[in-house]
Amino acid sequence: MSKTYNHLDAGHRNINNLKRMAYFAEVVETGSFTAAAQRLGITKAVVSQQVAKLERAFETTLLVRTTRSVRPTEEGRAFYERCARVLSEAQEAFDGLEADDRAPTGTLRLTATFDYGIAVVVPAIAEFHRRFPACSADMVISDQTLAPVEKDIELAIRVGWLTDSNLRARRIGSFAQILVGTPDLAARLPDGASPDELAQLPFVANSVLRDPLGWAFTNSDREARSVRCSATLAIDATLGALEAVRAGIGASILPDFAVQADLASGRLVRLLPGWSLESGGIYAVTPATRFRPARVTAFLEVLAEWERRRSQAR
Repeated sequence: MSKTYNHLDAGHRNINNLKRMAYFAEVVETGSFTAAAQRLGITKAVVSQQVAKLERAFETTLLVRTTRSVRPTEEGRAFYERCARVLSEAQEAFDGLEADDRAPTGTLRLTATFDYGIAVVVPAIAEFHRRFPACSADMVISDQTLAPVEKDIELAIRVGWLTDSNLRARRIGSFAQILVGTPDLAARLPDGASPDELAQLPFVANSVLRDPLGWAFTNSDREARSVRCSATLAIDATLGALEAVRAGIGASILPDFAVQADLASGRLVRLLPGWSLESGGIYAVTPATRFRPARVTAFLEVLAEWERRRSQAR
């Protein structure tokens, strides 16, 4: 009798701690008890009390609380990374329980960068709306990296290289970085030019990049060349850099989805075609603990189809 009671009691404690783990993860992601409570639909006091009980149960301080902020301790950060994985797996399990014939509804709240957002995401939203007319979309286009928890965003489309491991990220495609310029600019390069000649050309730097002037090229023989350009113009938007290249200000390295139409029309040409640059990824990012509505899953399938078609056209 005693054994059975103890076993049930331990199970009850474990269930409570699983709930507290979810509350704790929300606090870390949002950075405050108030924001976590709003996301969870409960009071701030409940969140604070439950996280405190979790700390007491394991005699570990997980959060440092001040009047202005809440941040995880070293132990708290390590615990959060494990929480995020557990909660992500749990959400995948719940996603699998959704009926296949359940039609998505509601407003899809998402964010994307200007260049990829305009070139790919907006057309994908149009297709999404045609398939699911009960859905609408609220999109924030910004070259700033917005966290999914900001503005109650359900989905962030990120382009490049992810560094935040605390988010659920699904790679839905890739893009090539291409050195482009006007035909007149291309005529200034000798046949068989190497990246060394790039330093002699006027260059438009995209200053949203971590290092907009340093580039590493490789060719089919796996020969590597690094070059550092000198900026004729530095501009903090990919579409702005593209317009500067069109105007003949200089060459630039831009993602394929931004220059595809200009290359097809001949308005711009690829420079140093025998040399290539590192490819980047296109990711769909959601908070690790966020419930994924059917509309998010449906839109991601539409966007993935667009990416497959775009990849085949390259």
